Amino acid sequence: MDEVDRVIINGLQEGFPICERPYAATAQQLGLTEAELIDRLGHLLEDGVLSRFGPLIHAEQVGGGLTLAAMQVPAEDLERVIEQVNAFPEVAHNYERDHVLNMWFVLATERPEQVGTVIAAIESRTGYPVYNFPKEEEYFLNLRLAV
Repeated sequence: MDEVDRVIINGLQEGFPICERPYAATAQQLGLTEAELIDRLGHLLEDGVLSRFGPLIHAEQVGGGLTLAAMQVPAEDLERVIEQVNAFPEVAHNYERDHVLNMWFVLATERPEQVGTVIAAIESRTGYPVYNFPKEEEYFLNLRLAV
């Protein structure tokens, strides 16, 4: 990652314009061409520097369901279970933690009632229980990670 990549990542954390040519508008603000911005974003995604680039949608505000889930998976079975859980399109932000519940992920579904269905399917596929931690209150931190 070079200085231009850092400028892109830091700049995009401030938002992305809603207009006819958002990449062109963003590129101009960052001192780049539209093609250069698109190319560099592609490389950042391919190289794994960015895991995704897209909108952040509040599932509940558009009629969907959202929950934080956790599992206790033996270390020797973790890779298999991670692969199986990540195969579900509703799963995001899957990460390992140093805790008895060592795998945590977010589920986002089209409708709230689908959360339980997806949890049951994950339990069936993996053979391990899923602990559901639905949101009780939301806090907006406006987190930005300067690189």
